[in-house]
Amino acid sequence: MTKRGTDVRVAWFNCQAGVAGDMTMAALVDAGADPDVVAQTIGGLGVDGYALLFERVQRCGVGATWANVVVHDHTDHAHGAHRPAREVLQLLDDADLPARVRERARAVFIRLAEVEGAIHGIDPADVELHEVGALDSIVDVVGACAALEALDVDEVWCSPIAVGSGTVRSAHGAMPNPAPATVALLRDAGAPLSGIDTTIEVATPTGAALMTTLATGFGPPPAMTIDGVGYGAGTADPADRANVVQVMVGVREIAETSDGTPVTLLEANVDDVTGEVLAHTITALLAAGAHDAWIVPIVMKKGRPAHTVSVLCDPSAGAELRSVLLRETGTLGVRATTLRRWPQQREMSTVLVDGHEVGVKLGRHRTKVEFDDALAAAAALQVPVRQVIDRATALADSQRRESQAGHVATDS
Repeated sequence: MTKRGTDVRVAWFNCQAGVAGDMTMAALVDAGADPDVVAQTIGGLGVDGYALLFERVQRCGVGATWANVVVHDHTDHAHGAHRPAREVLQLLDDADLPARVRERARAVFIRLAEVEGAIHGIDPADVELHEVGALDSIVDVVGACAALEALDVDEVWCSPIAVGSGTVRSAHGAMPNPAPATVALLRDAGAPLSGIDTTIEVATPTGAALMTTLATGFGPPPAMTIDGVGYGAGTADPADRANVVQVMVGVREIAETSDGTPVTLLEANVDDVTGEVLAHTITALLAAGAHDAWIVPIVMKKGRPAHTVSVLCDPSAGAELRSVLLRETGTLGVRATTLRRWPQQREMSTVLVDGHEVGVKLGRHRTKVEFDDALAAAAALQVPVRQVIDRATALADSQRRESQAGHVATDS
């Protein structure tokens, strides 16, 4: 697990049999995350009344790890738990957790609260998290984040996510399968899904929240060298498929040579596609794993206004993304060019501006504030957005300096 300065630790989750919080945590433990370290990290929450057990099981002939969270206080289990989102977030704030574990877990629950708030028409802070507010679900989320940290994972990637059909039972009664929260999470992230002919809730809100919040992108595995593979078992054991989440953990190298890395540029000119379809096409291309996608207005023959749709991707993903471009635009042709690029390593973090979370991208030479977060904070605080951007940038730079100073002290 030694990582060079140009290496990024990656975990790619194969969720084409579904995904749940306990399955995610179990898959990472099966891939090599120390279960004792995971349990000790969860212990930083300072809560009791549960036991966490990891067991070796078989699912349709596949050896896997099953994470079983046993809650001793039955009033806190399943449909009996009604924690407001602010209580869960306060629990995380007060917990003794590694910084990245806390940030990831907070991001997951904030996303869940936003989705539930939109569904029920209430403020996200006032959302009562039913199943996902139960102690076992909190343990699942924090445990998954703790296992990512134990494996020193920098980036999460994810396959299309499988969903079932029919109905499922919830604290609100019978609900469509997949649940509204699961659908909203997938929609908002532009995450691709696939259907399974089952009435089992194969994709839970907790599992969908982990993937759609933490994933850098969706699609096939990125180019990487694998050093760990794990299978996290679901509780159900259907006869027709292995009910597991597969995870591959490894390293991808970010080349910093003067030659750069090869990439493919796909382009198509279209003069009969609406703005709505073009916008959807960009979303679909990014969800399918494109590095970037954009649209440029052009003028074609006979003075017709038109657009060029451009897609930048790994050469290995060229065929799939070409198919997406053809399918979504209906273009009669796509051209390709091989280029080189010099990607710079970056990481995501969050800062608090007067109690409002603002995401930031930290590059080697730049701090970039997530504008939508800054805009929301500015609206809530009734201040200019540029003021929020300046303050968030200053806070992120200060945290970076403190972190670098800590590394120097540790190394010396």
